[in-house]
This record gives sequence, structure tokens and C-alpha cells, in this order.
Amino acid sequence: MAATPASESGPAPAKNIVLVHGAWVDGSGWKPVYDILVKDGYHVSLVQEPLTSLADDVAATRRVLDLQQGPTILVGHSYGGSVITEAGVHPNVVGLVYVAAHAPAVGEDESALGKRMPSYTSKQSDTIEKTADGYTYLNPAVFPEDFAADLPPAEAKFESHAQMLTAANVFSTPLTAAAWTYKPSWGIVAGDDKIISPDLERWYYERAHSHTTVIPGASHSVYESRPRQVAAVIEEAARHARP
Repeated sequence: MAATPASESGPAPAKNIVLVHGAWVDGSGWKPVYDILVKDGYHVSLVQEPLTSLADDVAATRRVLDLQQGPTILVGHSYGGSVITEAGVHPNVVGLVYVAAHAPAVGEDESALGKRMPSYTSKQSDTIEKTADGYTYLNPAVFPEDFAADLPPAEAKFESHAQMLTAANVFSTPLTAAAWTYKPSWGIVAGDDKIISPDLERWYYERAHSHTTVIPGASHSVYESRPRQVAAVIEEAARHARP
């Protein structure tokens, strides 16, 4: 589906897309979505967060947003939802897309919210590991089933051993801004998500009045396993969000 041309009577649709990854992974997982969006005529950039603190990850996102020329759709997966919620106040951002993602309000953090509607993974005792210096990762033995059950087994296993260790404090840092309170948003619920409860995803999006799409059977890796459906939601946001 090609990017819709601007109408003569209204502002041009957003042609810039910025993709933000979540915890324990890097931006490479966005490649299937990236390829579709680029083919459809969008200018797509990826943020590679250091995952060292929420402030560092928001700053990394703002740097990429500063480089965009014109209206931009900001997309976040998982913990990346917290990042785009805060970074999305950037003036270039005209819409937000949450992909199986957290969307806290000001003063909230995803760790506390996750305890209200615990995920399958958070209820297990041997899944999330921590290093001596306070960085977390998902036990590689459970990563394929918990994070990426609908990816090819070899790909899921590779990702389990290619994790970006993530500072534990990113999950418990309260947000200082929430762009979804005044900018339009779209949300994707991964129907079989084990990392974030699908019920919590629905709650976030209902609160934010997001345009919500549920993808039945999708794992937390929905952006990799169902790239066409994810790209379609991003393109819908690009067509309809306006400055």
C-alpha cells in the first residue's frame, strides 16, 4: 500500500516514521516492518537505545526526532512505549503507535502498573535474571517461548543469545511527560503476549483513547512475526495524524 498523497485542502500526511525497540532487544527486529514501510514510500529511522536509563533512552530518541524533516509518527514496542510516551512531546511528533507496549501516565512507571495485571512471565520465578551491577535479561532457556513463540525456533534461539542487557531501573522510573494525553495514538494488542499482559495493553489503549487493533495469537515479538499487520497500523497513523 503506497503512502497516500496529501489532499489539496489539508496538511500533508506524515512521511517520517521513527521506530523504538524495547528491553532486551535492539532495533534490528524492526527490519521486516522497516522494509514494508520503505517500500511504501516512507522515510524510516530506527533508534538504538542504550538501555542504561529511561533518561538516556528518551535522549537517544529525541536525537533521532531532531533529525526528522516534518511530521513524524513515533512507534514503540514494549518498554519502548514508555520511551515514546515521554519523548513524544517532541514537536515533530504528530502521532504515537504502541506495539504490545506500555503507556504510563506522568508519575507512573511500568513496573508498578505491571503488578496490577501481571503477565505470564512476571509470575514465573526463573525468567528474569539480574547481573551483579543491576542489568536484567530474560533467561535464554525461556526466551523463545515467552518472548518469541511465533518466530522460527532458530531465530528465537538466536535472539535469546543476542539480548541487550537492560538496566533494571528503566522499568521503575516514573515518567515526567505523557504525549498520549494530547496527541493521537494507535495501539496493537498481541493476543498471546506473555511479557506484557494483553489485558494491560488493552487498558493502556482504552485509557489513551487509542485506535486499537488486536492481533490474535501473536507473541510479544508481534512486530517481527506479523510485520504486515503492524506496518498497516503505522501507515494508518501516518495517513490520519496531523500537526
